[in-house]
Amino acid sequence: MSARGPNSHGPSTLGPNTHGPSTRAFVAVGANVGPRRATIEWALRALDRAEGVRVVARSRLFTTEPVGGPVGQPRFLNGAFAVETTRTPHDLLALLLELEARAGRVRSRARTNGPRTLDLDLLAFGDRTVCDARLELPHPRMAERTFVLEPLATIAPDLVLTGAVGAGRTVAEQLARLRADADRGAAPERATPHPVPVSLRPVDAAPVA
Repeated sequence: MSARGPNSHGPSTLGPNTHGPSTRAFVAVGANVGPRRATIEWALRALDRAEGVRVVARSRLFTTEPVGGPVGQPRFLNGAFAVETTRTPHDLLALLLELEARAGRVRSRARTNGPRTLDLDLLAFGDRTVCDARLELPHPRMAERTFVLEPLATIAPDLVLTGAVGAGRTVAEQLARLRADADRGAAPERATPHPVPVSLRPVDAAPVA
């Protein structure tokens, strides 16, 4: 059974789940154009139906203010998913980009931080570190972004960050740090240009509703 997006036509690369050794990965989701909640729910279902992917946890959705980009754009709905996947990191990235395109997302440098129908960012893929022209893992700016960490903390509070930003802190601890910095007006930590490893502690994840 294949999953179809609201603007999809023709063959799809999506298909039923497969079995085999898997890796836990985390995906951030956001939308601020169109039927935001419906689009995010569609993406969740399509991701869970994709070959070699199973959604094992989801956060609730948070309303957030846009960061950067054009003035006056709508607020975002942001969330996070945890998946078990037998795909490679690049194959999973390709799936996320396909889902974005099917939801009407057009990625371009000129539209960075602009409104989008669907934004799916691969945050972490087990303990893998990747740095190439297509993908950086772990996501180099995840530890700076409250709108990423807030939903992620509801499904993976004990995910441990290492490196220049949030070194040795869990997602929950780094989120608390960002909130404290914002309360006192302190400048946020900035990411180094290269990704750093993320190690996974056991996560008691809420099941998909």
